[in-house]
Amino acid sequence: MSDAPKATHPRSGHHLGHSWWREILEVAALFLAVGVAHLLATLLGHTDPGPVVLVGLGGALIVGSALHRRLRSGTPVKARRTRPPLPPPPAGGQSTMTLWRIRMRVVERPGRLAQVAGAFGRLGCNILTLHIAPTGSSAITPAGCDALDEFVVEAPTQLTPGRLHAALSEAGGLDLLIVPAQVKDLIDPGIQGLLLAQRVHDDPSQLPHAMAELLRVSEVEWRRPGETVDEEAELNSTMVVSVHPERALLLRRPGLPFTPAEAARAAALASAARGARYCGT
Repeated sequence: MSDAPKATHPRSGHHLGHSWWREILEVAALFLAVGVAHLLATLLGHTDPGPVVLVGLGGALIVGSALHRRLRSGTPVKARRTRPPLPPPPAGGQSTMTLWRIRMRVVERPGRLAQVAGAFGRLGCNILTLHIAPTGSSAITPAGCDALDEFVVEAPTQLTPGRLHAALSEAGGLDLLIVPAQVKDLIDPGIQGLLLAQRVHDDPSQLPHAMAELLRVSEVEWRRPGETVDEEAELNSTMVVSVHPERALLLRRPGLPFTPAEAARAAALASAARGARYCGT
């Protein structure tokens, strides 16, 4: 058996004090009873100082116990507190955080992703989502890559993108891209794609809005075959999604290039509307 002291209930001290008080009263009552008995015997003709002594002891115990209890009840609450007070809540209620969407190339080597996660932890960031591109090629970045990891992290407000970029680069991240994120970026793209596919299947005219929601883009335009696309645009910042032979959607997302995985999701969403009678212009 362990010799460690057992935890006591906060009210156990009060219970012990109450039991001690009762025991004293019982002893005092015993002294008084014996004293009264001897006093009666003395009144019958016996001379013995014992009754006086016993009665005095009993009375003294009662008076002493009453004084002790009175003094105990008058002790300030702070002096009798058995557990420390809870710490006050942090000033300002909740700590403010910022969402960042971070994309980087990470070499496929054991422990490399752990180094990146450790860098996030040292900066006080919380990884909320992680998506890994199934393949890497020059279609994503000019130099190609082994894996393309995209994070959505919750970071302290005072953490600057420059400091975040430097820490992740030191941890092995390449071709870093850091942009502000939104709460809707936390939605799983697979589940979202299924819901949006059902929507456009029921109403094909919702395809442009669904495509913008799926890929987090603000610019969606209809294009006809043969129409030119801005050739000066940033690499992979535009994407053309074929809907049917006479219509295509042009998507623009400056600052965050499209990935092959996103292109596959867009094609799957467009196929949900293909073959249905399309009412859009």
